[in-house]
Amino acid sequence: MLLPTGFQAFHGLGGPHCSGAAEAAGPQHVTFPSFLGLRPGIPHHPQEFCAEPKFICEDMSRTDVCQGSLGNCWFLAAAASLTLYPRLLRRVVPPGQDFQHGYAGVFHFQLWQFGRWVDVVVDDRLPVREGKLMFVHSEQRNEFWAPLLEKAYAKLHGSYEVMRGGHMNEAFVDFTGGVGEVLYLRQNSMGLFSALRHALAKESLVGATALSDRGEYRTEEGLVKGHAYSVTGTHKVFLGFTKVRLLRLRNPWGRVEWTGAWSDSCPRWDALPTECRDALLVKKEDGEFWMELRDFLLHFDTVQICSLSPEVLGPSPEGGGWHVHTFQGRWVRGFNSGGSQPSAETFWTNPQFRLTLLEPDEEEDEDEEGPWGGWGASGAWGPARGGRTPKCTVLLSLTQRNRRRLRAKGLTYLTVGFHVFQIPEELLGLWDSPRSRALLPRLLRADRSPLSARRDVSRRCRLRPGHYLVVLSTAHAGDEADFTLRVFSERRHTAVEIDDVISADLQALQGPYLPLELDLEQLFKELAGEEEELNAWQLQALLSIALEPARVHTRTPREIGLRTCEQLLQCFGHGQSLALHHFQRLWGHLLEWQAIFHKFDEDASGTMNSFELRLALNAAGFHLNNQLTQALTSRYRDSRLRVDFERFVSCVAQLTCIFCHCSQHLDGGEGVICLTHRQWMEAATFS
Repeated sequence: MLLPTGFQAFHGLGGPHCSGAAEAAGPQHVTFPSFLGLRPGIPHHPQEFCAEPKFICEDMSRTDVCQGSLGNCWFLAAAASLTLYPRLLRRVVPPGQDFQHGYAGVFHFQLWQFGRWVDVVVDDRLPVREGKLMFVHSEQRNEFWAPLLEKAYAKLHGSYEVMRGGHMNEAFVDFTGGVGEVLYLRQNSMGLFSALRHALAKESLVGATALSDRGEYRTEEGLVKGHAYSVTGTHKVFLGFTKVRLLRLRNPWGRVEWTGAWSDSCPRWDALPTECRDALLVKKEDGEFWMELRDFLLHFDTVQICSLSPEVLGPSPEGGGWHVHTFQGRWVRGFNSGGSQPSAETFWTNPQFRLTLLEPDEEEDEDEEGPWGGWGASGAWGPARGGRTPKCTVLLSLTQRNRRRLRAKGLTYLTVGFHVFQIPEELLGLWDSPRSRALLPRLLRADRSPLSARRDVSRRCRLRPGHYLVVLSTAHAGDEADFTLRVFSERRHTAVEIDDVISADLQALQGPYLPLELDLEQLFKELAGEEEELNAWQLQALLSIALEPARVHTRTPREIGLRTCEQLLQCFGHGQSLALHHFQRLWGHLLEWQAIFHKFDEDASGTMNSFELRLALNAAGFHLNNQLTQALTSRYRDSRLRVDFERFVSCVAQLTCIFCHCSQHLDGGEGVICLTHRQWMEAATFS
């Protein structure tokens, strides 16, 4: 394949298309910009630069994952951790694929994406430079499952380029469908060793990061700052009467190891029994090493743990099963992106979910610190008057969807998080309408996640049995992104989005029938003339005069436009004209809508924000869910994200006519209508 001069590209990420999110990626041309420092790499089939390529040599192990020239150590550290658990690895890398039997030049992998597993198919052409793979490679140079997995991951997210830089938990979650948590380390991190041992025993994927504010660089002790490592094991040894806690880590480079205490060449190993030393120590420059817990705390800043999802783990040992709720949503500027400050007026417009915890955890007997060694919130049982207070453990995970593939457009992950508030029993009955948001500032915060610019933000909360409100937010009001919220617990819970069921008060929609004042009726007749009906131009002239006193008094900014008048004729008249008795009904509606608008235009600006619009529509007789309210807000707001009186009239008139028209076709009490094509077209004319 010939490439234009100077065009640094790798063609062939696409291969046969894959389902779901990967299908959207399609065949890709992946460019490598100069900041990656990469020279052009022409893709080749493995047979072209390797005598006997194999998909897997004997088995898959952590030494099969060695980093190349792409800065994706976070991905490779996660892949190395995955090799510790063959059952998990077989889900991501399905067995039965090779370069001999049934070879067709393509391989497939399975990756988890926001609630479902996606099958990603790629061809086997890989970028090569000077006869060697440019990116990830195996210690055994003829093994190719790892570079092909890297290619599948790049295809799923759009390109190799967007894999540069990231957090291990992101890949952990994509490999398992699990829930990622971040532990921020400190020198007095009591219980960390117990937490890591427990996590690894539960087949959780574990990684560690040594943060840096100046990129990757190697320290005198052989560690790489700004780099991701896999945590692959724990062990306790004794030097005399002293207990030493050791952690096993691996550098995804496959080289460059820790040179301090308990490194491969450290003389302390000689003090251990031969059997113990031979079981733990491998003197080889393979990137893997042991270090003592206190040194680990000195040099590393975060630990990332991915707990496996119920789908992967299966039923709990007690047979009770897992309880999971998943919600999909989006923060929309001007509608429900209210920022992260509870004191701000817009905060309560953020997406909200009601969580009810019914059953407390069982008391931990075998470990006084609990299975997480005291990490996260307080233990499942906290001190209380007269004894112990039962608490419920719930894991909340907030994920930004599809943001990594937007890196090619210069976008990055937003800073996001969530708050958890307790709902008192006396306020529970008020939580069925948008007006309940006015009560939210009275709630006490029970917990919160950190605000983080990561794809996945999770927190393990321990709360008393009761009712809670979970509020999701971006750091800054107006930020837009898709999100997924997952709620996990081993004990029973319920979770619902705070929302309305679509309905309308049909009696209220009939509107008041008010006799016209004499001068208004006379004005109608003068404008209508012999036809005795108004067209759109004449209706506009009439309303500009009739609404003028109220508009001046209340700062309503402008008259009703011609297009809105045409819509009013369609809704309340014959379609092209409006008779006097039609106008009487319309005038009653207009006065009512004007009063509602002024009531909820609290700052007398002549406009409403999206929250005020929802309350105004509710007062006009409409109960709308979040999705429909979002659609209406997007349609009727102006460039300042505000809704003026004319736009409000257009919106509420459309809703009135659609509900009234559809109510004529109701058959039964379930709120479902069946329309013929003609009836549907008639309803569509109102929109």
